[in-house]
Amino acid sequence: MKVTDAFEPFLPLCQRLLPCRLAGLSVALLKATALEFAILAGHLLLYPSGLMQERREAAALESAEGAEDPARLPTQGPPPVVLLHGFIDNRSVFVLLRRSLVQHGRHRVESLNYSPLTCDIRTAAELLGRHIEEICDRTGSPQVDVVGHSLGGLIARYYVQCLGGDLRVRTLVTLGTPHSGTRVAPLANAHPIVRQMRPESPLIQELQAPAPGCRTRFVSFWSDLDHLMDPLESACVAHPDLRAENVRVTGVGHLALPVHPAVATGIRQALDGTGTRDTNGTTKTHRGGLTVA
Repeated sequence: MKVTDAFEPFLPLCQRLLPCRLAGLSVALLKATALEFAILAGHLLLYPSGLMQERREAAALESAEGAEDPARLPTQGPPPVVLLHGFIDNRSVFVLLRRSLVQHGRHRVESLNYSPLTCDIRTAAELLGRHIEEICDRTGSPQVDVVGHSLGGLIARYYVQCLGGDLRVRTLVTLGTPHSGTRVAPLANAHPIVRQMRPESPLIQELQAPAPGCRTRFVSFWSDLDHLMDPLESACVAHPDLRAENVRVTGVGHLALPVHPAVATGIRQALDGTGTRDTNGTTKTHRGGLTVA
């Protein structure tokens, strides 16, 4: 998936005009910015399709269409996957990721829309908990896996860490989530959700409190070009009581995390339990710019 070909003629000029160290960063930033604009344009077109809550029948049909043999869907397999979008967004952001998961054997994938008027992460986490309980009751699965983009990852983490959700969530994958809070866009503090995502907020302090015995495994994907994370490392899980792996994504912006094919591969590996390391324990570098950090 390459959308920056139109910018290639300008890249040698950038490299001649800038010092060598800055040239590589500027070229990567140019490519990532072009990709972000392309994804934003596509997402704006898809956004209306994701405004309504997902219908179970539609989810089941989509899963069946992605299976090799719809008549032989496994009755017992990996846990259902719950996708949770970010701030002022909806489930349409996961169109490509969902397709990738279904094509690689995850036949039970569901999305949750929380209201754009939501003003409290704790309330959204309670809603997520009810949604997950309903999925477990309906599917007979004792656990689910969750993939959360941006604010969605923070909501899921609060559910896991503070509301007993570690009994239900086997693996939580977060994409560009401000685990330690972010200082970006100070003028956005008028919104209570944004205030809760600040490093000094009471909610972030709650998540930094001890969490002994937490059963959920965390895998956090963070990008070195994420314009919504300040500092960038705030998207890493840094907690002594949590089983966490932080995966650095290079050359990819915030909006690209849920749609980039290399990230989708890393997500599938995380959910399958294969992780992002070789079997001998050494760090594995993925094509597309994924490294363990």
